[in-house]
Amino acid sequence: VYIWAYRVLPERVDEFRRLYGPEGEWVRMFRQARGYLSTNLYRDRNDRNRYLTIDHWESEEAFRDFRARFAEEFGRLDNEGEHLPLEEKPLGELGPMP
Repeated sequence: VYIWAYRVLPERVDEFRRLYGPEGEWVRMFRQARGYLSTNLYRDRNDRNRYLTIDHWESEEAFRDFRARFAEEFGRLDNEGEHLPLEEKPLGELGPMP
C-alpha cells in the first residue's frame, strides 16, 4: 500500500480529480501492470483542498516492476500533474504484518 497526501489549489480540484481519481490517468496506467489491485481517492471532510491517494498492490515486487516497466509514462504523468497540488508528500509504504 502506497499513500500520498496532496493539498490542491481550489481552482485545480476538478483537474486533480480527473488525473488522480478512480478512473483517472494514473489508475488507467496502473491497470496495465501486473499486481495492481486498486486505488482509492479520499477528500478531507474538514479541508476540501486536502486529498489522500491509497494505491494497493499485490506486493512490493509488483510495484517495483511497474515502476521499472512504466518509468517513462510515470515520469510524463508526474510532470503533467506537478502544477496541480500546492503540496504533495508520501505518507508511507505499508505492507502486511509478519
